[in-house]
Amino acid sequence: MESMKVVDYMDRQPVLLHANMTLAAAVDKLLAQKKLGAAVVNEQGILVGFLSQQDCLAVMLKSTYHCDLTANVSDCMRTDVLTVSRETPIITLAEQMLQAKPKIYPVVDEHKKVLGIVDRNAVLRAINISMQECYLKPA
Repeated sequence: MESMKVVDYMDRQPVLLHANMTLAAAVDKLLAQKKLGAAVVNEQGILVGFLSQQDCLAVMLKSTYHCDLTANVSDCMRTDVLTVSRETPIITLAEQMLQAKPKIYPVVDEHKKVLGIVDRNAVLRAINISMQECYLKPA
């Protein structure tokens, strides 16, 4: 299981958002792609933040009272983003996810350029494959 790496299970075509996008456009993108969150990048694809559906919900709920959704992604995104590298072992990420940690991690290179996204579903799939292989081994 130690040989299973994030690179083998990450989404290589993640939804990427920009800080200057309207929150409404970002929400449309998340909903259309059925994603719980997305990395926020600059023009060079460098990670600058993360926006989750939960972040959006808090701002949108307040805005519904006044019908005045004018927020941008930069107003709602988190900048303290936990990331992983392509070579992070799946088992290490799974252990991290057992704590009160994010369910989605941007996968970045050494320059913080976003290469993909790995989520709890992908980690669970990897562990399930590993477990199935255990049962198929001859005794």
